[in-house]
Amino acid sequence: QVQLIESGGGLVQAGASLRLSCAASGRTFSRYAMGWFRQAPGKEREFVASISWSGASTDYADSVKGRFTISRDNAKNTVYLQMNSLKPEDTAVYYCAAPWGLTPTPRQKYEYGYWGQGTQVTVSS
Repeated sequence: QVQLIESGGGLVQAGASLRLSCAASGRTFSRYAMGWFRQAPGKEREFVASISWSGASTDYADSVKGRFTISRDNAKNTVYLQMNSLKPEDTAVYYCAAPWGLTPTPRQKYEYGYWGQGTQVTVSS
């Protein structure tokens, strides 16, 4: 049973930074890519970023490229999302996700079979 536990959300002002963490357990973490998604009120859950099993490859949504950085520490079974220059439109519940298979940097929701409980990020203007 794969478990994903996010932490690090909060309320910040526009322009600030936050770092989200996601601790994984239940399977060999270092074999799989990991991803972050977010869901704002009244909107569908959307892709934010993904990282390959080694960390060598990453992929980002256009809306966060240049501001967010995904990384991982396989020794700690943890994936991170560093969020800089936050904007009010980044306000959402952020979810960590683990894919079903071995796609290097999956972007689609259907490619992910395991989800965390989510952590709220609120950016005030």
